[in-house]
Amino acid sequence: MVIKSLLLAILFTFSFASQNIDVGEGIVLVQDDPVTAKIKSFLDEKTYVNNKAFINVIFDPKSAYYTKDRVDDVKIIQTLKDNGLLNLFFKKPQEFRLNFKTNGSPIFFVRIMDDVLRSIGYYRYVTSGSNLDASEFSWSINLTSEYMTDPLILQNALKKNGCEIIDVTRNSAKEWTYIIDITHGELNVDKLENSKKVELKRSLYAHWFDVSKIRGINIQSSRRNHWYPYIAYYDASLHLVKLLKRDTVYKHISLLMPKNAKYIKISDLYTLKNLRDGLILSPVGSK
Repeated sequence: MVIKSLLLAILFTFSFASQNIDVGEGIVLVQDDPVTAKIKSFLDEKTYVNNKAFINVIFDPKSAYYTKDRVDDVKIIQTLKDNGLLNLFFKKPQEFRLNFKTNGSPIFFVRIMDDVLRSIGYYRYVTSGSNLDASEFSWSINLTSEYMTDPLILQNALKKNGCEIIDVTRNSAKEWTYIIDITHGELNVDKLENSKKVELKRSLYAHWFDVSKIRGINIQSSRRNHWYPYIAYYDASLHLVKLLKRDTVYKHISLLMPKNAKYIKISDLYTLKNLRDGLILSPVGSK
């Protein structure tokens, strides 16, 4: 009996993600299947216990919650939300934290995430931490909102950039962690093609384009503009390849794409207010 009591004490130190089954004088520890373990991680213990029978029904079959041989966390969260088991709303605006992890280029990742966050309505956030080691880059931000970020909305926005959520952890009601695969990631910008002119409208922000399919470009500026060219070329990981700056007003400029250029940023050396009428781009040649 002393041995049995000792075993019980040890087993109770494990999380509730496992179950104890008493078989005679011994105890067998039964681990939850991966889908159940994930469900429990997104809910508080009371919610899970009170709705266990219902959860077993709505998640049948559990094989439907796998993608590429891994548990589809976003699909699990969506099912919990749709069935009223997971509430992402706060009673009033709250500050919360999002942690992101990836094994890709930090510069490229932060640029993609900034675009993604803006596309889903998060224009103001504060970086609370970042870390780069041999295996991954992590980035944490703090935001204030009436609701926690919806993983499905985040995933759909990431897909537009060729990225994918591969794991989600609910650290607490106000802190979530996402592991994101950016292996096939790219900026969600227009791709310039040979002989297809593009007219840039006046903007307060620099213009970005994918130039991976063209050899060169002619840029025409109108008479009303006072354009001082500021043109930066970047590779696929957003490392700067070449920078062109001109402290003279230009009405026309012809450019050849550097060998490793994937993206181009077109701006003004001083202020984009100098571009009253925008610019006309004429791509030349195909790769």
